[in-house]
Amino acid sequence: MKFTSGPSVSVVMATYNGKTYLSQQLQSVFSELLPDDELVIVDDGSLDGTLEFLDSLVSPSVRIFRNTTNAGVLATFERGLLLSRNEIVFLCDQDDVWLPGKRAAFVAAFERDPRTLVVVSDAQLIDASGKVTESSFMDTRGGFHGGILSTLVRNRYLGCAMALRRELLFSALPIPSGVPMHDMWLGVLGSLLGRVHYISTPLLQYRRHRGNVSPAHRQGLLRMLRWRSALFVAIAGRLCKLAFGRLKATVTQGSTRRP
Repeated sequence: MKFTSGPSVSVVMATYNGKTYLSQQLQSVFSELLPDDELVIVDDGSLDGTLEFLDSLVSPSVRIFRNTTNAGVLATFERGLLLSRNEIVFLCDQDDVWLPGKRAAFVAAFERDPRTLVVVSDAQLIDASGKVTESSFMDTRGGFHGGILSTLVRNRYLGCAMALRRELLFSALPIPSGVPMHDMWLGVLGSLLGRVHYISTPLLQYRRHRGNVSPAHRQGLLRMLRWRSALFVAIAGRLCKLAFGRLKATVTQGSTRRP
């Protein structure tokens, strides 16, 4: 029997040498998924037994893909997004822990406002052992501010605490080269093309440890300026491309209607 209560979700996870925390994370995700949901996992060339562990999973909701070469986090998430199939798409890291009610709270936010393209929640910070070190990630960033100017100053888009409406992917993919991180790109573009909804309740435990891909500390000023410049140029370029595409479609549609 098909489950039809609300939109189905896709969870897109990128893995790379993440066996240490993967079992706990998958348990927390599986506890939230419903029968029509899917978990899309793209592995980026793990060598620590992660692939063997994934191959042992027995679940009709799991789809596992392997990169033939190490492509990096942006390309791996982009591939996962392209492979996803459902209306609501969650981004998911390999080493965090979902908290109970995450799926329901995010889906409810999307259902309340069809113009919402991105939902972001707060998160607890935990260390390698799972001990809570900060009760609010967003408090460490001065609160959530999702506009482009705020993001250029300091990014608050935490990918593992985000979900997207599929509609956004048609405009956001492919992710331009030079963009510092996929979450910044998707969040800012969503704020410009629609609405971003913030959930102040922590719905994730965000694990910080030595193997994290994203930096735990602020980067040097020169690198920060390069990253922000690349993000701004990419956003401007994509908006111009989208506007030109809409104008071209309008002109084409108008010409076909002429007698």
